[in-house]
Amino acid sequence: MQVRTEFPHRIVEHPDMGIVMPDGVRLSARVWLPEDAAARPVPAVLEYIPYRKRDGTTPRDEMMHPYVAGHGYACVRVDMRGNGDSEGLMDDEYTAQELQDACDVIAWLAAQPWCSGTVGMMGKSWGGFNCLQTAFLQPPALKAVISVCSTTDRFADDIHFKGGCLLGENFGWGAVMLSYSSRPADPALRPDWREDWLRRLDAQPWLAPRWAAHQARDAYWRHGSVGEDYARMTVPILSIGGWADNYMNTVAALVEHTGAKGIVGPWVHQYPHTAVPGPAIGFLQEAVRWWDRWLKGIDNGAGDDPAYRVWMQHSIRPDASTPVRPGHWVAEAAWPSPRVTVRPYVLGMVDGQGVIGASGDGFAATVSTPQDLGMAAGEFFPMGLNAEMPGDQAADDALCACFETAPLADGLDLLGAARLTLDVASDVPLAFVVARLCDVAPDGTSLRIAHGMLNLCHRDSRENPTPIVPGQAVTVAFDLDQMAHRVLPGHRLRVALSNTYWPFLWPSSTVATLTVTAGRLDLPEHKGSASQEWTPPPPEGATPWKHRVLRAGQTRRFIEHDMITGTRALVVQDDLGDVENLSHGLCTGETMTERWQISPDDPLSAMAIHTWEQRLSRGDWQVRTRAEATMTATATHLRMMARLTAWEGDVQVFDRSFYDEVARIFV
Repeated sequence: MQVRTEFPHRIVEHPDMGIVMPDGVRLSARVWLPEDAAARPVPAVLEYIPYRKRDGTTPRDEMMHPYVAGHGYACVRVDMRGNGDSEGLMDDEYTAQELQDACDVIAWLAAQPWCSGTVGMMGKSWGGFNCLQTAFLQPPALKAVISVCSTTDRFADDIHFKGGCLLGENFGWGAVMLSYSSRPADPALRPDWREDWLRRLDAQPWLAPRWAAHQARDAYWRHGSVGEDYARMTVPILSIGGWADNYMNTVAALVEHTGAKGIVGPWVHQYPHTAVPGPAIGFLQEAVRWWDRWLKGIDNGAGDDPAYRVWMQHSIRPDASTPVRPGHWVAEAAWPSPRVTVRPYVLGMVDGQGVIGASGDGFAATVSTPQDLGMAAGEFFPMGLNAEMPGDQAADDALCACFETAPLADGLDLLGAARLTLDVASDVPLAFVVARLCDVAPDGTSLRIAHGMLNLCHRDSRENPTPIVPGQAVTVAFDLDQMAHRVLPGHRLRVALSNTYWPFLWPSSTVATLTVTAGRLDLPEHKGSASQEWTPPPPEGATPWKHRVLRAGQTRRFIEHDMITGTRALVVQDDLGDVENLSHGLCTGETMTERWQISPDDPLSAMAIHTWEQRLSRGDWQVRTRAEATMTATATHLRMMARLTAWEGDVQVFDRSFYDEVARIFV
């Protein structure tokens, strides 16, 4: 990435600008703006998240916000209430209070003498969510949005449920937030940091069981899901996602239903100027161009860009840490695209082998996979190159009911979402099915293109699920995730069906056997993209943050196999080390361990154990928090335990334990 140090505007920074909410709570903002903004007001761009501007997001903030500010904007990075240096308490994600605060911040910004009265809102992940949700509320001064790695449907496409199946990340993210939000404000900015910290710790929510209890798409999930009424999304939206992330469905949905502009690259859960796998793009140039068009009214053609620009990934050897994905950019003037034809392929059986595109004789394929299948699935939102992306699927495929094509003589381009229809029966009332669409090379390696899953209780309705009648065949249909993939000549397409997917999905309450007697795969086949159709600008950024590494970190990711008990475990050890911010002297460190273990023949043996430690210090001042969380289950309940402990220096100042049981109604 090229570092830029010269910009059209000289900027000044305010490390702690107070924005007081109507209820008196002061939110802390870090603001970069042109030094002459008081005389020549500029539009404001807001990023509003709980991840701590003073330390947590500093590395990315200092590359992004001064860059945009240098092009004539006031860039405002606000800590949400109850987090970082802001006052107040946080209760949950995307609450009515959070979104009202966003609207109040926007109104405050628009009224400042250095602001022209127009405001844009941007963000990735949490910030990508809440900028869409804020746009849904239509605050008058909000004129445009850039949303990265976000969702339009909190139930169907977030870290809680997918296809009605309970995601392992529901527990994992609950542990993350218990840790992240346990840290105090910086005493250099908040003289009342200690009293505020103890209030914050005492009110800290343990969110994983709350989320898991909502096992249908009820009012809890409809709140904040902008897909409930796309007509309310009236401001221009630039939506960006990555094929290596699990928020890849949002971009196509927003382009289709709101007229948004969309870009999807090969990336993990990061901003696309720093994301892997490459190629990265000049996200900040694209952002400035977007803001120039919609916040300054400059007719620069941004509104006339192709509707949907995607990186068509090409077949490669599976690699969970691949630094680059070969491919080419495809630009669609409209989405859905007239260059995509949905073609149905029947699933069948010939000579005892599952095939795609030939019906053969009637068949009954059994799906009853080991509980530990899925350890090559990768993370829900991988962040980098620490083996977090999907690996070779061949070992899992061998345990599944598989259907595949003959070698493709001419190859095939796919763009869109495949849809799978199955006639299936289950021998138990609670079960799910997972489908992986894989690109199988001549050497037998299997590259996951897309996956999809369905909790069979949700076969007719996500709002009103019902248990399965054991032994009764039903027809179900569900989409796999959006994709853009070129299958090379000589490769085969494979659909692998399983009813386990650990630890991506929490297992069913009992061992289940599914019987599939018919199926159809609808593939979105794309024609006409022989060459590069868009050339994005190269990645740029402002000067990186000034810091000193006090202790280097190390990450390990491995699978354990107990040869006596048969238990298998995926273990992640992520030590981020310790660093000192040379601008203000705050030292921070973070250490995390995850363990996901299960016995191949026992779904009730599933156990997740996560431990997070956060460290902050400056001179003689030191604080530390530790969040420990464990999830297990019985046949009737999910059990989630947590403990949050905090120290000031060597003195323990807080210790609280949580224990929750959630009834298994549909999972």
